[in-house]
Amino acid sequence: MTDSEFSDEKVLRSWRRNAAPWQRAIEGAEIGSRVRITDGAIVAAAMGLRPRTALDIGCGEGWLCRALSAQGVEMWGVDAIEELVAAARARSQAGSHFLQLRYDELESGCFPSRFDLLVCNFSLIGRQSVEQVLAAAPTLLQPGGHLLIQTLHPWTTANGNYRSGWRPGSWQGFNEEFCDPPPWYFRTLADWMALLDEKGLRLVRLQEPLDPETGSPASVIFTAHPEDSGY
Repeated sequence: MTDSEFSDEKVLRSWRRNAAPWQRAIEGAEIGSRVRITDGAIVAAAMGLRPRTALDIGCGEGWLCRALSAQGVEMWGVDAIEELVAAARARSQAGSHFLQLRYDELESGCFPSRFDLLVCNFSLIGRQSVEQVLAAAPTLLQPGGHLLIQTLHPWTTANGNYRSGWRPGSWQGFNEEFCDPPPWYFRTLADWMALLDEKGLRLVRLQEPLDPETGSPASVIFTAHPEDSGY
């Protein structure tokens, strides 16, 4: 992969190509770490904040919106991939709303009100796109609201290169339907914290859900709120 292919646009192109196999993988519970650990971890973290309204940024086929809606949260979901948004709408419950929206469009005034919770579940994998989400977060949150991010744990994915930067993607562990893996922008823990601070967000909790089979973190979950939220 050449340097020119390490970009947020390349990430989107890959997801457009892999939207259908992704839906089948989620429906078939093919991603073991999600089924065993990380799906439950993000739902528990979200419900622990007791939101009445929430926005799932990078909602994909909408599984998390459905899970939180089933617990009484009024859900909105956004994703840049048209096919995934259509799937989310088709499976949604009453009271859930979905928009096809790029991350650089989050501040475009598409929502009727601010949210108690913004949740990004393995959906912040680019460079500029992540910066755009974090910059928009304070404008999308109600006073007292929170941003919740679950992502790959830097310590378990560094592969001997603990420096922030683009990495080639891989579908290792997925079925053969997947192709053209998206690149992703690796961030160290320190750089995640610095980026949150730069965008006016204060980290208030860091969780590391453990894989009981390996004893290593399966992910990292950041909980943050805007600096001027009154805490």
